[in-house]
Amino acid sequence: MIKFFSTVCLIVLFSIHTVIAQNYKTHKVKQGETIESISKEYYVTPFDIYVLNPDAKKGLKPNAILIIPKAKEELEPKITIVKELQGFKTHRTGKRETLYSLAKEYHVLEEDIKKYNTFLYANALRKGDKLKIPVFKITEVVETKEPTKQYTVLPKEGKWRIAYKFGITLSELEALNPNMGEVLQEGEMINVPNITKTEENIVDEQYSYYKVLPKEGFFRLKIKLGLEQQQLEALNSELKETGLKEGMILKVPFNRSLQDVEESSNVTNLVNKIRDYNTKHIAVMLPFRLNRVNYDSISGTKESIIKDPYLNASLDVYSGILVAIDSLKALGISLKVDVYDTKYQVSEVSKIIDAHDFEDVDAVIGPLTPASFDKAALELRKSNTPIVSPIGENLNLYDNVFQTRPSADLLRRNIINYVKNRSEQKNIIIISDSKNETVANQLRQEFSYAKQVRSRKNKEGKDANYLLIDDVASILKPGLNMVFLETQHEGFASNVSSILNSLIQKENMEQNRAKIDIILLTTNVNSAFESDEISNEHLSNLQFTFATISKSMDSDHHNFFVKNYKEKYNILPNKRAIRGFDVTMDVVLRLVSSNDLYGSVNESPLTEYVESKFDYKKELFGGYYNNAVYLVKYNDLRIEEIKQ
Repeated sequence: MIKFFSTVCLIVLFSIHTVIAQNYKTHKVKQGETIESISKEYYVTPFDIYVLNPDAKKGLKPNAILIIPKAKEELEPKITIVKELQGFKTHRTGKRETLYSLAKEYHVLEEDIKKYNTFLYANALRKGDKLKIPVFKITEVVETKEPTKQYTVLPKEGKWRIAYKFGITLSELEALNPNMGEVLQEGEMINVPNITKTEENIVDEQYSYYKVLPKEGFFRLKIKLGLEQQQLEALNSELKETGLKEGMILKVPFNRSLQDVEESSNVTNLVNKIRDYNTKHIAVMLPFRLNRVNYDSISGTKESIIKDPYLNASLDVYSGILVAIDSLKALGISLKVDVYDTKYQVSEVSKIIDAHDFEDVDAVIGPLTPASFDKAALELRKSNTPIVSPIGENLNLYDNVFQTRPSADLLRRNIINYVKNRSEQKNIIIISDSKNETVANQLRQEFSYAKQVRSRKNKEGKDANYLLIDDVASILKPGLNMVFLETQHEGFASNVSSILNSLIQKENMEQNRAKIDIILLTTNVNSAFESDEISNEHLSNLQFTFATISKSMDSDHHNFFVKNYKEKYNILPNKRAIRGFDVTMDVVLRLVSSNDLYGSVNESPLTEYVESKFDYKKELFGGYYNNAVYLVKYNDLRIEEIKQ
């Protein structure tokens, strides 16, 4: 048996050595050499070397041995012989000499001898012929093709677009550019494969693009994208040759839910792109309802503000707008701002637009309420005036409408994709009450293998809004368990999170106890998860994860805004004030960095401010919707963004 095993090992080692000999070379590193210089010597890319020699990323040491892949045929040098005539030698033909023997003797071609002795074209060589033998200076010209070339980043181009254009993975692009930042800037010079223009892939906006994740095969992509291997190969011809590779960018049929992945890291800082310092004219429409305020006393005014939710909300949003205006002026931007009270009446919106000229208004922010906003959008459509909704969703997207609030469907799709993209083995559980049965069934369609748990019922057959620990414990598995909780009931959310927290289990070898990890998720975060009944400590332990339109303000990072707001109002800003600030900053900075708000969509696709980011996409026959959301989780009693 030992002899047999040794023989097998020798055969395997010999086979490996043969493969290496056929497809690879070795290189002994000399003092001062770099990966770049070595890659040029062997006509390969730095990434090709890093793949076979991962330790080389830490640096090269003299005398280290590198495995070098065989160069692609098109990169191997082309050698051209250049002959320069220097003069002639005289030769008298002897007996038995031929053109072949003379050419060999003088290291020339038979055709060269004929060229300078033209009588040989019509006559055979004879003894005694006097010949002129050319003497050449021989030069070898080595024509090489560099494996990489310099490329100038175009507007709107992120890493994925360039990787797709040149047919490489994101990792390969980053290996070619080790000093490349997270965000590419327009005009930046980077290294790309040296291919011709006709070989470049074209990014077609009518399609979506998907980045292949680690360990993803065609079966997994079929589940996630609904596409067979043949369909993917038809759209991506290189798949037949290379197969799936981690970080590869695939072209797929248009899918709105994939759009957020495309430019996830390509955030544009519009402050660095300001180019127009002409005065911009904006209008703000909010339902202050100042006609209902009691001005007879300070206490009466305060009471009016407290009791009127529309006035309260309007003042919050407007306070953020005013801080944004101050910040924009500090940047040297000149603004004309008109403020209108819509009084929460559609008829008042019509009066405002009829009584004022909106032809020269660059953008309108508001109204807040759906009916008033719809009326304003329709009226302003006649003058093609862009109108921006700070908080509305499910709006009629006329071609002049900008909906800044991402849709609930986009939030739901984001959290579903996050779970699908987790590469490790996981057990999925869906917990819901009867009011969320539809959502639970939709999740079951996405995760056919998931287990469902419903709220227990009372004697009348209605939700009792609780579970028992055995309802969940019996279906948990060792390893990772991802649990969706779909409810708007505070008590049910508290009950479920408490039970799940108690079921988290550390590994204990002595007691033969396996590790049980639980991540709690929801497709609809709402007040039930923010109530006093639910423990934030439990949510942190469960890494409670959800998609949201805004992340939590990082006061350290954004202290300029907090500081300015506190100086102006002596209080910390709330969510509505921050929203007013973010929307106003984005609208005005887009206006001064592009020709208009419409043009900014292509020139500056993704922007980010205190708590919000904006990535506008255009409906085929309509307006613009914000496609940017945050994926966040509870961690150590804080809410932090999950970087994807």
